[in-house]
Amino acid sequence: MDEETQTFELMEPASPEALVPGYGLWPWFAGGGILILLVIFLLVVFRKRKSESASLLLQRIAAFSDANAALANISATAAREAAVLTSLILRKYLSAAANDPALFETHEEFISRQDSLQVLTPNARAAAEDGFARLAALKYAPDIPDKQAAEVIADSRDLLDTLHRGFAA
Repeated sequence: MDEETQTFELMEPASPEALVPGYGLWPWFAGGGILILLVIFLLVVFRKRKSESASLLLQRIAAFSDANAALANISATAAREAAVLTSLILRKYLSAAANDPALFETHEEFISRQDSLQVLTPNARAAAEDGFARLAALKYAPDIPDKQAAEVIADSRDLLDTLHRGFAA
């Protein structure tokens, strides 16, 4: 039998770095891409908030000018009719400027709702409660009110100014 004899030689062990997978630069690129996407997302969110607040301010100004024009165009001669019209105008203003459902509520629903007019300062909220209570007293009085229609319109114009200046920052 021809057996070849093998000699045992000691060989150098394999380097442990060969067993570790190579990462290269792709984790840095992935992290950078995620960071860039996050920055773009934050910029979009902040710009949207800024434009929403600017559009809300423009919406309030437009509602105020519409309400002023409507108050100027009232030609009511009776106090009850003037109270009904001015109340409707003020409720439309609140609906547009404060996103409040006051336009679609009765006076009792409006004053009993706890979250009504939360965007207004406490002084403006109190003025609104008093003003709408006076208008409701004129609208629903059993006898013809002795107040003049011009006084009702002037009081409503003052209330509109108070409401417009009373938005919390």
